[in-house]
Amino acid sequence: MTNNVKKRHPLQWIPTTWFAMGLPFVVLSTASAIMYKDFGISDTNIAFWTSLIMLPWTLKPLWGPFLEMFKTKKYFVYITQILTGCIFGLIAISLHLDHFFSISITLMAIIAISASTHDTAADGIYLNELDTTEQSKYVGWQGAFYNVAKIVSGGLLVYLAGELEKKYGLVNAWVTVMLFYSFLMILLGFYNMKMLPSGGESKHVGTIKEGFGVLKEVIITFFQKKNIWYGLAFIVFYRFAEGQAIKITPLFFKASRVDGGLGLSTSEIGLLYGVFGAAAFVLGSIIAGYFVSKSGGLTRKSLLILCCFFNLPFAAYAYLAIALPINLYIIGAAVAIEYFGYGFGFVGLILYIMQQMAPGKYKMAHYAFGSGLTNLGFMLPSMISGFVSDRIGYDYFFIWVLVSTIPAFIISWIVPLPKLEQEDI
Repeated sequence: MTNNVKKRHPLQWIPTTWFAMGLPFVVLSTASAIMYKDFGISDTNIAFWTSLIMLPWTLKPLWGPFLEMFKTKKYFVYITQILTGCIFGLIAISLHLDHFFSISITLMAIIAISASTHDTAADGIYLNELDTTEQSKYVGWQGAFYNVAKIVSGGLLVYLAGELEKKYGLVNAWVTVMLFYSFLMILLGFYNMKMLPSGGESKHVGTIKEGFGVLKEVIITFFQKKNIWYGLAFIVFYRFAEGQAIKITPLFFKASRVDGGLGLSTSEIGLLYGVFGAAAFVLGSIIAGYFVSKSGGLTRKSLLILCCFFNLPFAAYAYLAIALPINLYIIGAAVAIEYFGYGFGFVGLILYIMQQMAPGKYKMAHYAFGSGLTNLGFMLPSMISGFVSDRIGYDYFFIWVLVSTIPAFIISWIVPLPKLEQEDI
């Protein structure tokens, strides 16, 4: 690693890297759902397929050790950013084809593989370049720019799609937006090619056999960690309610009032996420980082507070589904409440994995295992959420979401926190 790379301030590369981490994830999980809703695809199919293609984020630990064999972590970050951008360009082309749904879903699955590889390498840079104090300090910025990507991809560009649809038609509108996604990812790739620290050189594992040997050791040592099963339960159940709510919310916004939805236009949905959600999301993420830092790290008290912020705001969506308000400001206030809580509460999950599960010889791979399993906690309930909402209606669905938050509170109360236990002795 060269001296000039060492001197790079974390804020020169954390914002762009985590923006690039968040953009494809949100496009695949949220923006694509709105797009397919516009094209007349059913909620059941949308929820199932846009959730299933998220599987690579769960499986990414399996190829994490092989990233150690070649190049640097920096290399994998900028290469996958550029590759992801190119595939978004192919998706734009596919929207003009007869079998656009199957083709675009397949291309999104390839993006998921690329983006999940990117995330593994990026996490490795973060863990290797920053000490534990810096990790706590900048985790809020990490989360903030991940969520800025969510606002841009699921808010501003969705709004643009709605406005372009009025002038140029549905297909051309979404083609343009997909090309924007493509341009942004390619631009980020070339920026990070210059600005990222290396994150550590490759381990020079010589053969594939040796790579599988490392993978075996990574898996064994991961499951040998103290209190690992409590940890796994925590990272799965923490997102159980979120996985259901986040997938269905934009579909609920889009659905007609006759069908129990709010009957909003694509532009209005983009406006809600891009205006009402933006400031709340970023503010919640940044405040949470400093809150945890001032609280002395991740303690029982701070974890329970973070869990409350993460899960209780889903009550705002239950209110919307029952009251069906017309005023866009009321709807926007509900979105702002949920987005602030999400930005604030997600920090608890990141820090738990980073500080309780990742430390050790294979911290990059073990962090990937942890973050991958958090995606499983999001993906599985998301896959069935469309089926559930189609059967019981949006009002009862969001009440069910509130019930689904209970496991998160239970596990946050009982999950062991070794640092806390030492301080209490």
